[in-house]
Amino acid sequence: MNLRTLNDVFFSMAERDQSRVIVYHANDKWIPISFQHLRQQILNVGLALRDWGIRKGDRVAILGENRPEWAIADFASLLIGAVVVPIYATLTAEQTAHLLRDSGTRVAFVSSEKQLAKICEVRGQTPVEKIVVMDPLASTQLTPHAIISMPDIAREDAPGQANDIEDRARQIAPSDLATIIYTSGTTGTPKGVMLTHGNMASNLSCSLQGFDLYDEDVSLSFLPLSHVTARHVDYAMLCRGVTICYVPFLDKLSRALNEIRPSILVSVPRLYEKIHAQVDLRAEGFPKGQIYRWAISVGKNHLAETLAGNIPKSYSWKLANRLLYSKVRAGIGGRVRIFISGGAPLGRDLAEWYADVGIRIHEGYGLTETSPVIAVNSPEAHKLGTVGKPLTNVAVRIADDGEILVRGPSIFHGYWNKPEDTHAAFADGWFKTGDIGNLDADGFLSVTDRKKDLIKTSGGKFIAPQPIESSLKHNALVAEAVVLGDKHKFPAVLIAPNFPVLDDWARNNDLAFSSRQELIADGRVQALYQEIVDGANKDLARFEKLKKIILVPDEFTAENGLLTASMKMRRRVVEERYRLQIENMYAQADKTRSPS
Repeated sequence: MNLRTLNDVFFSMAERDQSRVIVYHANDKWIPISFQHLRQQILNVGLALRDWGIRKGDRVAILGENRPEWAIADFASLLIGAVVVPIYATLTAEQTAHLLRDSGTRVAFVSSEKQLAKICEVRGQTPVEKIVVMDPLASTQLTPHAIISMPDIAREDAPGQANDIEDRARQIAPSDLATIIYTSGTTGTPKGVMLTHGNMASNLSCSLQGFDLYDEDVSLSFLPLSHVTARHVDYAMLCRGVTICYVPFLDKLSRALNEIRPSILVSVPRLYEKIHAQVDLRAEGFPKGQIYRWAISVGKNHLAETLAGNIPKSYSWKLANRLLYSKVRAGIGGRVRIFISGGAPLGRDLAEWYADVGIRIHEGYGLTETSPVIAVNSPEAHKLGTVGKPLTNVAVRIADDGEILVRGPSIFHGYWNKPEDTHAAFADGWFKTGDIGNLDADGFLSVTDRKKDLIKTSGGKFIAPQPIESSLKHNALVAEAVVLGDKHKFPAVLIAPNFPVLDDWARNNDLAFSSRQELIADGRVQALYQEIVDGANKDLARFEKLKKIILVPDEFTAENGLLTASMKMRRRVVEERYRLQIENMYAQADKTRSPS
């Protein structure tokens, strides 16, 4: 697949001219959209943008959940040379206003009345000229020069003018700016990453080499399209003829898995963690627990075969498959043949557990600034505990301090309106990823941790928190774990329990409680989590062992600010939110250690 621009994705769909390109849920049924129907709506919206005076280089924002209209607005903008600015639907009005103002957005597409109200609240602080609403609106809500119905403009047909849009699309060059994607801001103010058509097209050309995809395949689109990974995946699927099924809200995911039964699943680790936790929970008790542990041990004995993509033929594996593995797959629709994970570290323990139940997850790695894929495990080259081999058109080297450096045609051109940050992001032409890692003798890349997240104890020892946190989160009772200890004498850990699992444990152990705070304060719960941490400590060096635990009664979500919209932990926000508990814990420890 040789793509020059993102508009070539559109033209590759035209060549296939499939009767089912997209599927979406409406009126309690799944509705397919053919390419011809999709094409007509894309061209009509493109004509409207053109008639409003939107020209090459002008910014167009999309604020909404995953749905066909998102793709229509995206392609319509790209075809005329506009620059797409995706915005997370979960952001506040003030956060949204900042992005619209910083990018200089002229037109904003929004999904619903809720998102419309958000934009209207801050519109006076932004340069937005027109708002296009994807949901049907009452005529009283529409104003010809400001708030416009997307269904209306998508239906308008202008015979003879559609060719003008496609002609413009062919004139777009690889060097033209395609999108400004704002980083999710785990540590500070979001920066607008400028990606050209050539950046993203070059990445699309290589990211799924070695994966066999067919016109009959179906992939769920549920990760926010405002995130570069989800958008890249959808482009890749459309290029290869895979049908995309849109899932706008995560609470609809379970239904989609069971009704659509996708053959390809691309997700962030959070979904894989939840599936593992549910399986662990259901396997409790006799005889389920014994069967579960036996089946896992059988899977471990056949690990090499699973990772090589082969189905073991032994009687014990077939029996374990019937008793456990097939049931795990059935919970994910029962038809997935390609599993991919990205966006955050999967964790070796979790990857190995899936391999133990016969599921090979292809973990990849990348950043918004790299369009996004740097490396990925493929069916042809797969190694557990790594993020795979770098793409064929990406060069990777490891700096003296362990930082991963990359260069190639998919590396971004800079941060929007931030020349100093852009300059600081490169060293001798190599982009500094901010991640610590290594390349092994076979060319597989491993990522240890974020450079800025490394903990340095007061004794001068460096600790990489992510592997420890991933190990703890492998336990179904742990939803989130945050290793602490920077500039302190010893490391500790803050844990947010997986409360549905902990609640069940408490009921099974006759532990009464009236609140989460009361539950985590109970001595038996404290002992339970101490046992989990003790288990993790067995595999750690002496200076890494976690000496103290803080349990918190909260869930980490994007809504409360503890996670980014792409489900990454905001480490600094977490540390600030619980600063008093952390300081008190270390102060008490110092008193205990001090001579009386």
